[in-house]
Amino acid sequence: MTNSTPNGPQRDEVQAHRGASLAAPENTIAAFREAAEQGAKWVELDVALLQDGTLVVIHDDSVDRTTTGTGSLGALTRSALAELDAGARFGDAFKGERIPTLEEVLAVLGELGVGANIEIKQHKHHRSLEQLTGAVQSAIEGCPALPPIMISSFDPAALAAMHRLFPEMELAMLWSKLPADWAEQLAAIPASSVHLDYKALSIGFLEQARERGVKVRAWTVNEPSVLASFWPAGLTGVITDDPKVFLG
Repeated sequence: MTNSTPNGPQRDEVQAHRGASLAAPENTIAAFREAAEQGAKWVELDVALLQDGTLVVIHDDSVDRTTTGTGSLGALTRSALAELDAGARFGDAFKGERIPTLEEVLAVLGELGVGANIEIKQHKHHRSLEQLTGAVQSAIEGCPALPPIMISSFDPAALAAMHRLFPEMELAMLWSKLPADWAEQLAAIPASSVHLDYKALSIGFLEQARERGVKVRAWTVNEPSVLASFWPAGLTGVITDDPKVFLG
């Protein structure tokens, strides 16, 4: 069963994409705090490893787009990252914002009572999937006040690895286009949720997912009218840069 309403998502099914990333620099503590202030109960975030194995919250495999620095994550250490400003490009009000570690983000989210949808992706500089999933495991297990956690990925092997580490955790398969054998792929992981590009949604798929008890969340949507026809068919939730438009 999904927990959507006929006209939109329930409040706890609105996830702030990289935090409230229209209002604050993506994947920063400021963006996650802003998401909480807007009423979001979940944030979506990305993780990647540095050269020294530090697990940080960032989408890209380099710091070029989002910080005042340049270079691959695979060539940076935690001490080098501390010198970079991840807020200045977004606006003067965010100067001094840093790229946080996953441990730092989980601690803040625990204080805020906001859940974390942790997206796992492999980058070329990562040594192995085991290194990445092990670092995620350590961050989760080391958090003294852990918020609710789910894991999402475009990589079924990453989800399967996380299932072995945390058998009860919600896992979400990310797809840009829905494969014909989606149900079989979910069962093989196993995963109970699909996070799908909203452009690939269909009423038929949502009805099938609802019959199977599979949750479906659409990404990345900033205009509520885009999803209006899908809630009655069973769409569960939304991942958005602008949570307030779904929470107003």
